[in-house]
Amino acid sequence: MAKEYARTDRVADQIQKDVANIIQREVKDPRIGMVTINQVTISKDLSYAELYFTCLPFGSQADVDELSYRKDCTKVLNNASSFLRTQLGKGLKLRIVPELRFHYDEVIERATHVTNLISQAVTQDAQNIQDDETDEEV
Repeated sequence: MAKEYARTDRVADQIQKDVANIIQREVKDPRIGMVTINQVTISKDLSYAELYFTCLPFGSQADVDELSYRKDCTKVLNNASSFLRTQLGKGLKLRIVPELRFHYDEVIERATHVTNLISQAVTQDAQNIQDDETDEEV
């Protein structure tokens, strides 16, 4: 019988929880705001972990360009990856703690863009139907 919940998936879930807690409680860099770890994927040999995150600016960072803010967050988190890996190693019972690589997760922006496109298409379609009905009445 095949395993229903692979070890890499269990380790990825635990890393996601632990890294989110460490970032929230122990990372004191003012350049990052609220960080959410959306997904973690781990290599089969557990040597690398790809962490996909989103971040929201707060305070004085709210006025900063969004693209530059994303790049700053990615840079800060990748620079702090050794600290995060050390803290993660204290809680995980693994022989090798994976090397952490952070990537900004653009899924939310893509979903918002697609939703806006759908809304525009529906509105335009309704307008076209209304225009056709007024043309038939004349």
